[in-house]
Amino acid sequence: MIQIFAALAAAIAIAAGAFGAHAAQGAAADWLKTGSFYLLVHAVAVIALGKDQPNPASVLLGGAVIFAATLYAMALGAPRWLGAVTPIGGLAMIFGWLWLAWRLWRS
Repeated sequence: MIQIFAALAAAIAIAAGAFGAHAAQGAAADWLKTGSFYLLVHAVAVIALGKDQPNPASVLLGGAVIFAATLYAMALGAPRWLGAVTPIGGLAMIFGWLWLAWRLWRS
């Protein structure tokens, strides 16, 4: 199931990146591109890891969604204070990668 969500996240990342590259300007374009990059990379990682490492994969995808969604929202006009939530997604991604490394080291 996590891989289905990851595939949907990858599609959203591509659409947001395209919008950022072709229709947005300034900071909004940068936020869309950054969010898209992180979401796409993590979606692909989750598709690769989903069956063998479902728990770290879920944290990776959740963090990437929070990270990207807050950037997307600001790019579309949400209040800038929402940027204070973005690092929560970043920390979740870091935790997911560290959790994965720990599990791989133990196996």
